[in-house]
Amino acid sequence: METVFLLIDIFLHLDKHLSTVIQNYGWVTYCLLFGIIFCETGLVVTPFLPGDSLLFATGAFAALGVLSLPLLLVLLAVAAVTGDTINYWLGSYVGPKIFQQDRFRFLNRKHLEKTHEFYERYGGKTIIIARFVPIIRTFAPFVAGIGAMTYSRFLIYNIVGGVAWVLICVFAGYFFGNLTFVKQNFSLVILMIIIISVLPAVVEFIKEYRSKRDGPH
Repeated sequence: METVFLLIDIFLHLDKHLSTVIQNYGWVTYCLLFGIIFCETGLVVTPFLPGDSLLFATGAFAALGVLSLPLLLVLLAVAAVTGDTINYWLGSYVGPKIFQQDRFRFLNRKHLEKTHEFYERYGGKTIIIARFVPIIRTFAPFVAGIGAMTYSRFLIYNIVGGVAWVLICVFAGYFFGNLTFVKQNFSLVILMIIIISVLPAVVEFIKEYRSKRDGPH
């Protein structure tokens, strides 16, 4: 339970935690930021790490001259793209093994083929939009790998989505993170960013739920 409260505290008071890290560790901060963004996008088991809110906070600190904006943009974009790439190959490697094992009979090859068809038709849009939705962005590249989405096609959308995500979130923090209202209500702003990020997934879930509920019985 203490871990949960600690994670919530980090999410809601990201400015204080990041400020402390910068003061105590200097350039090592860049390595930590790279690692967090890489793990949040590249490891299926760490979707709880801060993504949008962390990028926003780094932009705010860059505006103060505490962090280098050019270095942040390049480093975090590389972390985002690399993370998704690793996630894709993990899905590509693990997926076939899962479908070949008897204990996973409920995951048949038809599902794999349907997933492949879905990503071949809508994959680009899915990969880019997923970047802005917490948790979903962690699983999207993994599923794309399982569905054997063509890598060259995945890579293009991965780069576009990753760079766009970093640019939008970091520049949002750079231009708005140090406004008086934002600074005085930073925790509230971070919470709103998280809610807005999750909103598309919630709306999609509600639509799917209503569709199943109102469908033929």
